Amino acid sequence: MSQTSTSSGRVSAIVPARNEEAVIAACVESLATQEEIAEILVVDDQSSDRTGEIVRSFAAKYSNVRLLAAAELPAGWVGKNHAVWIGAKEARGEWMLFTDADAVHARDSALKALAIAAENDAALVSFSPEQLMETWYEKAVIPYVFTRLSQRFRFADVNDSRNAAAAANGQFILIRRDAYDAIGGHASIAGEVLEDVALAARVKAAGYRLWFGSGKGIVRVRMYRSFAAMWEGWRKNLYMLMGGSLKAVKTELARALLPILLTLLATVTVGGITESVIFTAGVFVVGLLGILIAYDAELESSGFSPRLLVYAIQGRILFAALLWASYCSHRSGQLEWKGRAYPVGAPRASKG
Repeated sequence: MSQTSTSSGRVSAIVPARNEEAVIAACVESLATQEEIAEILVVDDQSSDRTGEIVRSFAAKYSNVRLLAAAELPAGWVGKNHAVWIGAKEARGEWMLFTDADAVHARDSALKALAIAAENDAALVSFSPEQLMETWYEKAVIPYVFTRLSQRFRFADVNDSRNAAAAANGQFILIRRDAYDAIGGHASIAGEVLEDVALAARVKAAGYRLWFGSGKGIVRVRMYRSFAAMWEGWRKNLYMLMGGSLKAVKTELARALLPILLTLLATVTVGGITESVIFTAGVFVVGLLGILIAYDAELESSGFSPRLLVYAIQGRILFAALLWASYCSHRSGQLEWKGRAYPVGAPRASKG
């Protein structure tokens, strides 16, 4: 029996959407024609824009698209978790695909995920999506953040059943229904802002296998479309993503800024003790080259183009500023995202 026929109609796609009129059409369109996806449940999380209207137009076009409405957010819940929980309770598929409204899927994204699940006996498959970046600040921050995440959440460690490491990316999580129900679904992580990592950790702790890998050519996203949205998103996320402690913050700040500061210090020092402009410039160039060579290797290992090297210094500086802002936000006891404020208990971070 062919892979396509054995997987046809097995997946329920669940898309939480809060004020996503700019991106929701591309997401739904990329899911609607996939044979493996039996239904697409878009959960309108009290949007104030045209999100619901756009989804209704797709529901008229595709019989497998349904629009659900999220009621007022209950106490103790993060908005995204509540929305996907509503969708999960309505879903009828053997597998559920949780994906964000800004994700655009290749025509075979669900088929490839199902094949990986079968090959690896995995109950949860997640892809780290290909990142679309248009502005200089996206190209500076996103690659640097993801090179750090690739070190903190190594695919090989996550995929090793003997290793306790667990991670997933909430922009694409395919999970088998029985495993989801066994861990209590999103109700068990209602207050987690880093719901993707929390979900993966519960699945792995329950004895199920995970598979986490690159989504290049499978699913792509443009995470933030303005500097303000990027700042708000990473301010919410970055502290916990980088370890969730002051010690981890200090370590990451030193890693990001110390090479720049040492290069500047060496340049100024040499310039103060020698009259040779060429020698002083040489010290600066050697320091800069050291930073670029190290970053080039990190970009390559994380699947990013070497052309992003031109943003290496800006990326380190912006990353440091965002990480400190995220730490301060968590320390203040309140996080903000998409017009909602969440008290800091033990929140984790994910876009959504």
